Amino acid sequence: MFDFLKRKDMGTPPGAVPVPAPVPAAVPEAKASAAGQLIAWPSTAGRPAQAPRDTTLLTQQGFTRNPVGFRAVRLIAEAAAALPLILQDSQRRYSEHPVLDLIARPNPAQGRAELLESLYGQLLLTGNGYVEAVSEEGLPQELHVLRSDRMSVVPGEDGWPVAYDYTVGGRRHRFAVGETSPVCHIKSFHPQDDHYGLSALQAAASAIEVHNGASRWSLALLENAARPSGAIVYNGPNGGTMTQDQFDRLTAEMEQQHQGARNAGRPMLLEGGLDWKPMGFSPSDMEFQKTKDAAAREIAVAFGVPPMILGIPGDATYANYQEANRAFYRLTVLPLATRVTQTLSDWLSDFTGERIALAPDLDQIPALAAEREAQWRRVAAASFLSQAEKRQLLGLPPLEGPDGP
Repeated sequence: MFDFLKRKDMGTPPGAVPVPAPVPAAVPEAKASAAGQLIAWPSTAGRPAQAPRDTTLLTQQGFTRNPVGFRAVRLIAEAAAALPLILQDSQRRYSEHPVLDLIARPNPAQGRAELLESLYGQLLLTGNGYVEAVSEEGLPQELHVLRSDRMSVVPGEDGWPVAYDYTVGGRRHRFAVGETSPVCHIKSFHPQDDHYGLSALQAAASAIEVHNGASRWSLALLENAARPSGAIVYNGPNGGTMTQDQFDRLTAEMEQQHQGARNAGRPMLLEGGLDWKPMGFSPSDMEFQKTKDAAAREIAVAFGVPPMILGIPGDATYANYQEANRAFYRLTVLPLATRVTQTLSDWLSDFTGERIALAPDLDQIPALAAEREAQWRRVAAASFLSQAEKRQLLGLPPLEGPDGP
């Protein structure tokens, strides 16, 4: 009895033959993202994904009407566009190459500096940069930077872009994405958007509003002869009040003869028991300039430009201007230029069929000359490293011939 219960607990009745468990069928593997289909809903597949609508307004407020944002964008874009570039692959560095010729003269209307400055500017202002390739087959003949506010990403059912729409003047042109995309989309990191990047202007929107508001307040103060307002006190007989005609005449006289910059310093003639009581600046008014400087520093920090370079007072983070300039190149210009040139070279490699790398030449940047000299000296003095290892540490391709690998 106990043996039967024991066999029953084991799941095999007396005299029964065990049946093996069925083997599950092999699931075919697919090289696709498991969450890719969740990025774009089926109802939006094939239709342009809307970009942030405040991009145009932020560009107007933070670049065309704000001197701090304007100067910060120009500093970064011009510095990054002026960086000397090198082109190399895993075996050699090229002094002549069709890609270098294309970058040097991307289209009949622009040179390398103008094209790259426009691309960096769009990326800084909107968080997105778009480059169009004009070609039939092989390497593009021309490159053009497209305005980010006119571009729209068209996602497919799996969430990846299948096309780009360029809309201007009520007309739309669609760039279809095939094996090689005619549009190179470079975007900044955005934690809450799958298709568009986050710009520094969006992060500094509040500081830009404060800075512009302070500028408008200062302009209004200057138009009032840079003096605070006051009050006209009527001391009528027996505490009486002014008649309506007297009040209207006094108001009109004040507006015509004593308001605005052109009337600054004009003496005021008061009659009939009128007395002028000036009002001084409040403590909050006295701190207004400090608030404006603090907002300017926030804008500079959002773009990654040391406030000292922009001439903003009250910042003592860097020991001197040279250190601030070196930090500007090392922390802001070089990361941006490296990311953009790497994306461009990967995109152009799809046209040429060869893997090439376009990158800034660190040895020709004056701001980093001291760092590079020290690095070359340390690497050259390292006797335990081979020539191939030294060249690799310095970012140089391996040598060809007997001295190479």
